[in-house]
Amino acid sequence: MNNMHELIWSKCLNIIKDNISPHSFATWFEPIKPVRLVNSILTIQVPSQFFYEWLEEHYIDLLRKTIRKELGPEGRLEYNIIMDTSQNSLKNSPYTVNAPALNKKAIKNPPITMPINVNDDFEKSIPNPFVIPGLKKMNIKSQLIDSFNFDNFIQGDCNRLARSAGLAVAQNPGKTSFNPLLIYSSSGLGKTHLAHAIGIEVKNNFPDKTVLYVTAEQFTTQFIDSIRNKNQNDFIHFYQMIDVLIVDDIHDFAGREKTQDVFFHIFNNLHQNGKQIIISSDKAPVEMQGIENRLLSRFKWGLSADLQVPDLETRIAILQSKLYNDGVTMPFEVIELIASSISTNIREMEGALISILAQSSINNKEITLELASQIIEKFVRSTPKEITVEYIQKVVSNYFNIPLDKINSKTRKREIVQARQLAMYFSKAFTKASLASIGSKLGNKDHATVLHACKTVKNLSDTDKNFKKYVDDLSNIIKVKS
Repeated sequence: MNNMHELIWSKCLNIIKDNISPHSFATWFEPIKPVRLVNSILTIQVPSQFFYEWLEEHYIDLLRKTIRKELGPEGRLEYNIIMDTSQNSLKNSPYTVNAPALNKKAIKNPPITMPINVNDDFEKSIPNPFVIPGLKKMNIKSQLIDSFNFDNFIQGDCNRLARSAGLAVAQNPGKTSFNPLLIYSSSGLGKTHLAHAIGIEVKNNFPDKTVLYVTAEQFTTQFIDSIRNKNQNDFIHFYQMIDVLIVDDIHDFAGREKTQDVFFHIFNNLHQNGKQIIISSDKAPVEMQGIENRLLSRFKWGLSADLQVPDLETRIAILQSKLYNDGVTMPFEVIELIASSISTNIREMEGALISILAQSSINNKEITLELASQIIEKFVRSTPKEITVEYIQKVVSNYFNIPLDKINSKTRKREIVQARQLAMYFSKAFTKASLASIGSKLGNKDHATVLHACKTVKNLSDTDKNFKKYVDDLSNIIKVKS
């Protein structure tokens, strides 16, 4: 078929669309055009070198997985970059760069034919390294992201305490009173960046120390694998080898009793042996739900430092730093407009910045206040707001005029049970929280109760018109936020 490349790329887009936000899809994938498909090599055309670099930096894993799914293990992806001839770039250059060695400095003569080897190891999750016979500390990879360093972490009143504590830990890991160091804040304010920065600084100051960054979700997955493979002792031994352990999103342990138990013992061993523990969360210990008290008490042994929403001057400095590091210039009034328009989430603010750069590159337009205003307006309008289990609880509570403490109580009154089941149902539908986490926040129930609630809501919605109206009304109210 002559249009096979279009068909394959269309299938790829369907997969990609399900894995990223609508705004990101519109910005980074809709402008791409499939060119040809020859011998399991799909060539796609992208608007600019900047566009190509952004895809490679942020979506390489997703592209590899998608190509492998549609073209099989021999599938490859090549980029063809259209360059502005005013920049003295050659069109249809045969220059080729191998994916594993790709970096911005290697790109000299675009357009580029860039093959992706789908057999490369590109999974985000960290494998279970403790199953490797004869594993030595020197062979453990830190999993740190180099760009998330202190040089790129802008200090302001919003993060001064957390940043200063992080530097103190990096200069004397395990020996300060900041052990553990708990960093907490709402989403998008720099917890992960700061955690990586501390790890990188430790490696710079103490090259012989073993540093490991892992998310709570990855830790849990590894632990489950160790149970399945009957090597839990190896799992524990591996983590006891670490000198500086960084666990991101510790709140994801909520409701996972066995995971919390094994982490409790690892925590104790590391702390008793003078090893540094750094954890991050979206809440302070006193507000965490579904986490055992014995763990919460240990989180309070050290320092809990929060990251607050940055002020306007700090937000401007963050944008200027990002532009400088990327080697890009932008009028100050545009930077100020972005910082003024998006104030509560650094990640969203940087997303708007990149969208402006992308649109300017794609359409070959100068970056002006008018262009920036158009994009920011669309970005703010289309960027989904985070929906939490707590938010859904409040919506259900207000809708039925039932106090939150009643919904979370053990009462078996029909109207309260139904309200609780609806809250569980919508929490599963609209959040990324695990079933165990949802249950812990709604009456301290287990995951089986949440599953039963979801099935009950669906059955009642199909058979009871009044109940279906509850579901439709609540769904519409919750969707307003997103």
